[in-house]
Amino acid sequence: MSLPTYYIPHGGGPCFFMDDPQGVWTGMAAFLRGVPAALPARPKAILMVSGHWETDGFAFSGAERPELIFDYYGFPPHTYQLRYDAPGAPDLAARAASLLGAQGFAARIDPQRGWDHGVFVPLKVAFPDADIPVVEMSLDRRLDPALHLAAGRALAPLRDEGVLILCSGMSFHNMRAYGDPRATAPSHAFDRWLTESVQLDGAARAKELERWSEAPSGRFAHPREEHLLPLMVAAGASENSGARIYGADVLNTALSAFRFD
Repeated sequence: MSLPTYYIPHGGGPCFFMDDPQGVWTGMAAFLRGVPAALPARPKAILMVSGHWETDGFAFSGAERPELIFDYYGFPPHTYQLRYDAPGAPDLAARAASLLGAQGFAARIDPQRGWDHGVFVPLKVAFPDADIPVVEMSLDRRLDPALHLAAGRALAPLRDEGVLILCSGMSFHNMRAYGDPRATAPSHAFDRWLTESVQLDGAARAKELERWSEAPSGRFAHPREEHLLPLMVAAGASENSGARIYGADVLNTALSAFRFD
């Protein structure tokens, strides 16, 4: 049975594990908690693509028990004591690197790399039992959308092997615009374009996503695109049209999640 791929928001730092009296993150947390029940089968392992790891070529975490990387700053002390003790999956790391290598991509295994908050924060919400093996995949630091779409295509066989490809970023990621009411209209313009593009299939979708920076408010939504590029991997791993499965205004900006069957 083939598993879907996802592009999900990972929120702001450790937001789901802090007091949230205004309920800013409540809807996003509920969405993440609902991911497992929407799957056709329990994953044997999770390949997590994070917008917080960039390398020359692609890399995969290869440790059996990766440590956590607390790559957020200025949050309450308890958020630096969070745990997510899921096992690593060295065999999956090797398999994924092999699939990329067979298609001519530079790919390596990093035996020391831990999991950054783009990995452990959403996983701690969605899969709190931490009993499914996880591998993190980096972005190629050139941030070429076509390259990441092609990498997704190379990794597609994993979907038939019980691996959930879960790609973590934020569909709007302009840090200076969060919370500014002036960002609402342009963020929705980009979100509409992104949703329409994702709903295409195969080559037509790839053509649109490759030109994301030309989209309405594209560069406003992503002054730097590292939080959008995980979407390319998720989309590339499926030829079917995608669906917007979560959408909300968070901090005055439109944020979405997408699924590809």
